[in-house]
Amino acid sequence: MNMRMSRVLRMMRRGEVAVSVKLNLADARAVEIAAMCGYDCIWIDMEHVPNDNFFVENAVRAAKIYDCDVLIRVAKGSYNDFIHPLETDATGIMVPHVMSLEEAKQIVYYTKFFPVGRRPLDGGNADGKFCLMDSRTYMKQANKERFVTIQIEDPEPLVELEEICALDGIDMIFFGPADFSQGIGAPCEFDDPRISEARELIAKTARKYGKFAGTVGNSDNLAEYAAMGYSFVNVISDVTTLSKEYISTLEKCRSALRR
Repeated sequence: MNMRMSRVLRMMRRGEVAVSVKLNLADARAVEIAAMCGYDCIWIDMEHVPNDNFFVENAVRAAKIYDCDVLIRVAKGSYNDFIHPLETDATGIMVPHVMSLEEAKQIVYYTKFFPVGRRPLDGGNADGKFCLMDSRTYMKQANKERFVTIQIEDPEPLVELEEICALDGIDMIFFGPADFSQGIGAPCEFDDPRISEARELIAKTARKYGKFAGTVGNSDNLAEYAAMGYSFVNVISDVTTLSKEYISTLEKCRSALRR
């Protein structure tokens, strides 16, 4: 018996670009709709949003029906916060605000099995097929088919970017421009050239060391970011899509009634 292979990793290893949708709203039906529509990955947030592991577990089940990956941005706390989503069979985790090489090493230690790290072993959950997998096979496949993503969204870790990208056990380096803009003293000024420079540097350095690069974007700049070297781009979110559609439809209705 084997683990489900990651669709995102399969695509990125072929040189393709995976696109994801970020969901803040805790409804497995929303996950299923996005997966049904063909997105490669669902990004679920546990950093800013009070989602829990029971929702994550159901979200993963809904996505797997359509061979869709689930990436969990974890709450940055104990090692349990890192491994619980993986044990629900989420395909990847994203650790926010990684500030140093030392911190990145600790993340690898807790999220990758031997010989890369020392992730605590328990094959009795969904990712290990509830002990139906051979333990050694489980460990080997988890290291290969589950991806660990770290977010570089502050200027401080750029001084160790080369060493971080060279670290075995980190699969993806994800650039977060919003908090980076705060860090450089230009909050939400996304045309600041320092943001573009950091975006390009992160993609270039990640690729130099055989790592994948991820970021946020949209359908208009997706091709630009892909050419820059990004293999994973989140292009849409549930809350912004719903808000725009709600506002647009309401304005059309009120305009029609004024005629």
